[in-house]
Amino acid sequence: MNDGPAPHDRMGLELNLEELEVDMPTVEKILLSFIREECRVAGYEKGVLGLSGGLDSAVVCALAARALGPENVTAVVMPASTSSAQSLADAKLVIDQYGVKSRTVDISPMAEGYLSTVHNVNRVRRGNIYARCRMIVLFDTSADEHALVLGTSNKTELLLGYGTLHGDMASGINPIGDLYKSQVRAMGRHLGIPKPILEKEPSADLWAGQRDVDELGATYEMLDLILYRLIDQRYSISRLIESGFDAKFVRSVRERVRRNQFKRRTAIIAKLSSRTIGPDFRLPRDAAFSLDRDGESHPQGSV
Repeated sequence: MNDGPAPHDRMGLELNLEELEVDMPTVEKILLSFIREECRVAGYEKGVLGLSGGLDSAVVCALAARALGPENVTAVVMPASTSSAQSLADAKLVIDQYGVKSRTVDISPMAEGYLSTVHNVNRVRRGNIYARCRMIVLFDTSADEHALVLGTSNKTELLLGYGTLHGDMASGINPIGDLYKSQVRAMGRHLGIPKPILEKEPSADLWAGQRDVDELGATYEMLDLILYRLIDQRYSISRLIESGFDAKFVRSVRERVRRNQFKRRTAIIAKLSSRTIGPDFRLPRDAAFSLDRDGESHPQGSV
């Protein structure tokens, strides 16, 4: 995964990302099959995604174009008043390179219509409002195009809860949700994502000067190593600390993962009957049809 000397986190710790390396051609093959199969099972032949100009959405766009054909993929660019011009330019690079269809929808009027009715809105609330307005546009485009919404949240963000519930975390399927940010970057190199996007500072672009590293407290490389060892390899906290990570920060990462569990699951339903949706009533993951008592099949509803 590394193309040069081992990177250093801003805390000064030398980071060896070799343990995060995966065979990218094999991963690509799995993800292309995943996109095709899950779209088919849900009754779709097309995909739609929000294209921000960032790395994650660029990778999903490239995968979708290869899996479904560029003519069956719609990338929706949804700038707000705070969006940088560079983000729009980078999104266009991806659209042009992969030949997908595109729409541009300015969400400012929608968001400002609500924001004008409330007071003392801080930038976090404002960012969440922007993110949820984008999902209104994206899911309406899904209905218009009859295309499944493809998610763009990576594993690092999902574990840390670094996203907006029913906003950028919403989707029909998510191709990159089991790839840490460092692995998404490696996939981007493998897929030939434009260099300006590969090298740009990670940012949700929700306000001027916003940087992921400032909000998360560390680089993605450091967070990925901690999360990989904590979640995938089941390291104890003491073992992580012994390997050189700051004790206070490691504990804060573990607490953040625990605290944001509610964002990674569907809403818990209070149990009143013998077959409560969730724990008692679940269809197989690939059940495209439900069967009635006469054995007739009925397509499930759209997302």
